[in-house]
Amino acid sequence: MRGCSLRLARLKVELSEKNFLYQPSLAKRTSLAESNSMKFCEKRAKNMNDNMQQYLEKAEVLIEALPYIQRFNRKIIVVKYGGSAMVDEELKKQVIQDVTLLKLVGFKPIIVHGGGKEISKWVGKVGMEPRFVNGLRVTDEDTMEVAEMVLGKVNKSLVQLVESLGVRAIGISGKDGALLKVEKKYSDGKDIGFVGEVKEVNADILFDLLEKDFLPVVCPVGMDDEYQTYNINADDAACAIARAVHAEKLAFLTDIEGVYKDPNDSKTLISELWVEEAKKLMASGYIGGGMLPKLQNCIDAIENGVSRVHILDGRIPHCLLLEIFTNKGIGTAILNGKESRYYHGE
Repeated sequence: MRGCSLRLARLKVELSEKNFLYQPSLAKRTSLAESNSMKFCEKRAKNMNDNMQQYLEKAEVLIEALPYIQRFNRKIIVVKYGGSAMVDEELKKQVIQDVTLLKLVGFKPIIVHGGGKEISKWVGKVGMEPRFVNGLRVTDEDTMEVAEMVLGKVNKSLVQLVESLGVRAIGISGKDGALLKVEKKYSDGKDIGFVGEVKEVNADILFDLLEKDFLPVVCPVGMDDEYQTYNINADDAACAIARAVHAEKLAFLTDIEGVYKDPNDSKTLISELWVEEAKKLMASGYIGGGMLPKLQNCIDAIENGVSRVHILDGRIPHCLLLEIFTNKGIGTAILNGKESRYYHGE
């Protein structure tokens, strides 16, 4: 019996030795485990560094925005909203997000919207041909009826978007409370129908709405002294409102990147332009087309108390935030001689 036990013990030792020959050495297995562990740690560290870099970049954006938020807290900014940014639904949502964010960080925004492309579409739908003189729409009585209907529809759609983001908004026409009083406008002496030029703004209406924490959305339709309805160029309406409320900023959302020294060279975009420089640029003949009246509106706004005016490409997502809250900006800022685009705290 004892002999069987000894033979069994020897057999176990032999089997154990044979199995050992077919297994990786303990040192090799330890080395492999350590290598895998190091690779895992390195990968984890890299992911943590990448995530941390993203968080740091986000923090830098907020820090860069801080002096601008401080500078313009509780100040009025008028946003003229028009162009392609009104047609593309995604761009429309992004513009309203931008304006809503401005409101939530302490600005007092006012939206003045256009609707020219939408009006042209509906004029075509009812079988009417749009006519223009010197770039201005000729507005007969039937076209005025369509324009007011379309602009009212656009106005309430913008109010709906703002409200959906948790900010209270009120849409008003220039006819409400005689907000925009106008007189008939001519283009180089030519009659262009029911197109009005703003001669008076009842700013108290806007001040009351801002004081009650509403975001006003203004439709550019007004009345003359005889209570006749007139269509108003949205740029003109925004400029008149900005002057009347002593806005700190006026921003035009357009279909161009800004003001170019040479319109045929995209590399000549002017980031910062003082009023005197703008006047010289206009006198030189470099500026033409639709930019000419727009730049004149900018100059008028600056000379009537608006601190700065921005011309932005509304086709760029979140262009308002990029222009207002970053040092470099993306459009053209037009300033008076005492202003500078950049702020580094006060």
